[in-house]
Amino acid sequence: MSYSEDVLKMVTEKNADQPEFIQAVTEVLRSLSHVVDNDPKYQNASILERIVEPERVIIFRVPWVDDNGKVQVNRGFRVQFNSAIGPYKGGLRFQENVNLSIIKFLGFEQIFKNSLTGLPMGGGKGGSDFDAKGKSDREIMAFCQSFMTELYRHIGADTDVPAGDQGVGGREIGFMFGQYKRIRDVYEGVLTGKGLTYGGSLARTEATGYGLLYLTEALVKSKGDTMEGKTCIVSGSGNVAIYAIEKAYQMGARPVTCSDKNGWVYDPDGIDLAALKEIKEVKRARLSTYTDYRPNAEYHDVNFKERTGKGVWTIKGDIGLPCATQNEVLLEDVRQFVAGGGKYYAEGANMPTSPDAIEYLQANGVFYVPGKAANAGGVATSGLEMSQNSMRYGWSFEEVDAKLKDIMVNIFKNIDETARKYGAENDYVTGANIAGFVKVADAMIAQGVV
Repeated sequence: MSYSEDVLKMVTEKNADQPEFIQAVTEVLRSLSHVVDNDPKYQNASILERIVEPERVIIFRVPWVDDNGKVQVNRGFRVQFNSAIGPYKGGLRFQENVNLSIIKFLGFEQIFKNSLTGLPMGGGKGGSDFDAKGKSDREIMAFCQSFMTELYRHIGADTDVPAGDQGVGGREIGFMFGQYKRIRDVYEGVLTGKGLTYGGSLARTEATGYGLLYLTEALVKSKGDTMEGKTCIVSGSGNVAIYAIEKAYQMGARPVTCSDKNGWVYDPDGIDLAALKEIKEVKRARLSTYTDYRPNAEYHDVNFKERTGKGVWTIKGDIGLPCATQNEVLLEDVRQFVAGGGKYYAEGANMPTSPDAIEYLQANGVFYVPGKAANAGGVATSGLEMSQNSMRYGWSFEEVDAKLKDIMVNIFKNIDETARKYGAENDYVTGANIAGFVKVADAMIAQGVV
């Protein structure tokens, strides 16, 4: 058994109750066999055994009082995975399905994603099984303040800098930042995704979606092709999907689908961006209301948990952009995407595609880029926000956007060149994993056994 296979077996046995974490580690370690199995320096330093084990896992209770005066209790998490190249950096996710496996998979992915940006950021992730749906602003504030009352002990501008993720937007970041400042009596860039009035960065809201399209454009151009006139199949309707759709239009492409937890929309004339923003960002309503704005569009109810009914992937398109959540795209979905002429596929969400679906995409000539590379624009711009906070200075939208584009184009060049170097041309999974790993691993070796 090879070194990487031996470590994967160990991880699987030790974390048998954590399927998402095992899935993420499996994908990475199988790619890294190109590097670690024949290089004694990584084996002698037990780099794989160390990189799959978080430096610190924090689990805590979060008690808060609802509007009826009843005490509610949630569970909070922060996994500080690796700080070899910088302070821990990664979002906070508030969703009812959050558990240790999901937070560990996200934190593990974050190590390599942050490394690929070229910025000095380690990998971490956190969150809670709190669900904001149906909660008042006061209840959300009460939860966020209680969450930060414990989390503040473990974070800091040069230690661990959380950001937003699913369920955590500007409102939640504001409540948490206020509580941190109140407790610590320190005004520092301890969170990113902040409002513009208190240290936030322009272009942060757009960053993940815009970055996804900057990398996709680089991919398409590398094949002698153009974004102009391409049909994009987008899943999701949150922050990433909305701004991926916006940037796709700016590049001359035509996004025709989006989705939420209850169903999806197909608009053959192209998604009405203004309607989508009003539904999701203003009214916080369901996509089922989209046809009120565009009567010629189709809305389809789907039970995504039970996988009943067809999804967005039945629509013919050139570019697939999954922007919803982990394991949302299964084998049958990508079969339909390929049958419909799909050629490019870049992940806006974290690990949205099942392993057998990824294999099918690659086996059928689709150029596939994993989320750790394709959706790195969000954390890259968070890193730029950290820089601005440290300098007590703010860049213009155009300056941040230009830096974001440079980072995303460089990420594609890096993973493309790395894949070629290791004899895996067009295998951007291998390229991303190796390129992200080598920088972190070499830093770990340089810092000794810690």
